[in-house]
Order: sequence, then C-alpha cells, then structure tokens
Amino acid sequence: MTDAMYSDDFLGRLEASLRAALPRWGLSPDSDVKLLTISENATFRARDAASGRELVLRVHRPGYHSRAEIASELAWLEALGRDGVVATLTPVPLADGTLIADLDDGGVTRHAVAFQLLPGREPAEGEDLPRWFRELGAINARLHAHAKAWQRPEGFVRKRWDFDAMLGEVLLWGDWRAGLGLDGEGRAVLEEVAALLKQQLDAYGTGEDRFGLVHADMRVANLLADGDTLSVIDFDDCGFSWYLYDFAAAISFTEHEPYIPALQKAWVAGYRSVAPLTDAECEILPVFIMLRRMLLTAWIASHAETPTAQALGEAYTHGTVALGRAFLETHARTAA
Repeated sequence: MTDAMYSDDFLGRLEASLRAALPRWGLSPDSDVKLLTISENATFRARDAASGRELVLRVHRPGYHSRAEIASELAWLEALGRDGVVATLTPVPLADGTLIADLDDGGVTRHAVAFQLLPGREPAEGEDLPRWFRELGAINARLHAHAKAWQRPEGFVRKRWDFDAMLGEVLLWGDWRAGLGLDGEGRAVLEEVAALLKQQLDAYGTGEDRFGLVHADMRVANLLADGDTLSVIDFDDCGFSWYLYDFAAAISFTEHEPYIPALQKAWVAGYRSVAPLTDAECEILPVFIMLRRMLLTAWIASHAETPTAQALGEAYTHGTVALGRAFLETHARTAA
C-alpha cells in the first residue's frame, strides 16, 4: 500500500465505483455513502433515503485475498449465523444471488461485499472490559467448537497464520526486522525472542485439538456491545492458526497495558464456561501474545501510511523490545 490510498482522489474514485454498483444490492446510486474505515480494505456505510435501507460495504484491496478466499470467509459467516454460534454480520447477496461484486477501479478489479448492519458500539477502555472479555472467551470457545465440527465446503481456502507466515519465511504482514525505530540492540533482543518462540511453538505443535480455523483478529475494534449482547465483526483475517492465538489477537496493540492480566483471567473463565481449557494451555498464552506483538510490529512497519501505524509509530516498536526482554527473562529461564 502507498500513501495514495489515503488521498482524497483515491477515496473519491473508490466511492464513485462503489456508488455505481449500489443498484446491484438494491440501493439507489444517490444513497448517502460514508467511509467508515480504511486499512487493508475500505469499509463504507450506504443509506438509501428513499427506502431507509442501510448496508455496510467492504471494498477489498487487490493482491491480498483472492475471490476464493473471500467466498470462503462468507461461507463460514453464513454457517455461524445459521448455526446460532455468534452474533455477527450477515452477508447480503447481489440481485443475481451472488455475494461478491467486481468493481472497476481505473482498470484494476476490486472485490466488494455487503453486510447487514448490526446495532452496538465498540466497548470503551474505561468500561468493564473484563465483563466483555468473559463473554468473548465464551464466544471463542463456541467458535472453536464450530470450526472443529463444521464440514467446510469444497474449495474452502483461507490463509495459514503459523510461525512462517508471521515471523518466518512467508511474512504475510511484513518483516519485524523493519520495525519503525528498531536499532541493532533491539533487533538482537527480538532475534532471540523469535528463536525462542519458534522453539516453543514447534514443541506445542499443530494438532487438530489446538490448530484450526480461527477469527484471528477479534480485537476490541471488531466487537460491538449492545445491551448484554456482544457481536463480533470483521472476519477478513480469519484463517488457520492456533486456537489460543485468538486471545492474543483480542488484545492487539494493548499487550503492554497493566489491565491485560485481568482480561486474560476473564477470557479464560468465559472459555471454561463453555469448553475445557487446561492450566497448561493457559500457561502458553504469553507465547501467543508475544508472537502477535511481533507480528503487529511488522504490520506497522509495512503499513506505515495507515492511521493506526502513524498513531503508534516507533513507540510501539520500543515497547515490543521491552516486552521481548521481559519475555526472555521469564521464558528462557523456564525453557532451561
């Protein structure tokens, strides 16, 4: 991605392409269209004043997910809704019954999908986050049980979020070594951390009881609280990884905060209210937290033009090094 993705010209062109396609979802091209977020993809909200109908529309960036990967995400979403596993967005078909539209963006084909709106708002940091994380733990347990039992449709394909994809040879979100502001001393610390993470994850393994289809990005920004209901949105990064990685993803960008142990305790309690979770499994959660932290350090470096990366900047990298030192003090000693 480049800074051009955040220019007024780019956003105007993207909105025009989307607006021209609105009738395919039964909305007027004169609908009110508002940009909600832009990161990997651009997400818009469209409201047709004549009918009162509203949709959330996600326009995918080229070169990240294939059409088959997007179709697979939507297949899981539909199954989760049908089976009553979690409150989440419902995909909305086009007039021809398909779920994925192709938009022309200056000769580049972009895939777009639509969803029904859900009520609620992101839980605020000052609110009772442990309460919501207890509910999130229960949701995770149900999701994981569903993923283990669900018969995936033929052609189902999603990315594999293993060590190679995050810190090894594949690097789906960039290289942590390019971390903003990372110096030689910090790099040496994180090299040692990466080696230890690989050792621990190799020992933990990828058996069917611990590795499968997960949300992989269930952070607070992807939660909607409405009364006593917690909904989960944005399955764009769902794929195959360790089930316990879902907790690490849930605390993205806040791994260093002093309230994280309370959130972990609440999440574990919620998970155990639905499915077993052993003490040994809980003890490996810090491994996944460190893994996610290093992955996000790489993401910030490779997406430096995004608002999130610009807000966090070099301070996040420095925090990663500090967490890495603490991780080595605890886990290298344990490994020895």
